[in-house]
Amino acid sequence: MAQEGKPPESGSPDAPVDVAPPKGAGAAPPSPLSADAEKDRQVEDAKARVAAAKEAAQKAAAPAAPKAPVKKKDEGPKPVDASNHPLVTRLKEKFGEAVLEASEFLGQLSIVVDTAQIAEICEWLRDDEETPFNYLSDLTCVHYPDNKATPFEMVYQLYSIAKNERVRLKVDTNSGVESVTGVWPSADWLEREVYDLFGVVFHNHPDLRRILLPPDWEGHPLRKDYPLEFVENRWTENHLPEFTDVQKEQLEQRRAYGLEILSVPQEREVRNLFRSGKEVMPKDK
Repeated sequence: MAQEGKPPESGSPDAPVDVAPPKGAGAAPPSPLSADAEKDRQVEDAKARVAAAKEAAQKAAAPAAPKAPVKKKDEGPKPVDASNHPLVTRLKEKFGEAVLEASEFLGQLSIVVDTAQIAEICEWLRDDEETPFNYLSDLTCVHYPDNKATPFEMVYQLYSIAKNERVRLKVDTNSGVESVTGVWPSADWLEREVYDLFGVVFHNHPDLRRILLPPDWEGHPLRKDYPLEFVENRWTENHLPEFTDVQKEQLEQRRAYGLEILSVPQEREVRNLFRSGKEVMPKDK
């Protein structure tokens, strides 16, 4: 018998037995006020999300802020008139209207002169006591096919070794110009190159003939109206050895199989005349 005033010991028959409450019985049922508050909170969250979505859509639909104006690039230097240049003034005093135009760009003096007097003007510049241009550093040509009257512009680059000065002479022509080999012998090969690649004829040249291409080559490759397709086939065909039908068939078979060993002499000559991978007989399309 348990003593009076003391709790019964554990395990004794008089000790109370712990009985688990039924599932869900321990949680108090939610009150109507707390359920309404939760619903209100969810509604407010939904309204906030809708408002945020509307605000984002309005920002996306609103016109973007105007971009800052793009700063224009500073214009580069341009050629300026050089009619009053000392050299141009002396040339005009000597040759008058034969000096057509003069300009200066970044310290480079260019003078356009009459084509008919190019040799005399070059000789005068070479023997000028104040600035003797005794060296022809370059001679070239530019083709302007749209200029029907004078499509070729000859350009002479002169240099004064004693004064360290440069000048550029230009003349326009439709087909030919006087040779300056009598002024500077070094113009010989330069004029031959222009004749070869542009077709400009230099009158009184001591040996005017092609210098880069074969003598019987057709056309002048540096003209802007020169066709871009391969045009050496006609020349090559004229210089190929005669092929028999059997040799042609052998060559086609070897090329079809990609054989690099060329045992027939004519095939070796063809390889020397043509670039690898090119057809021999038909013209390139």
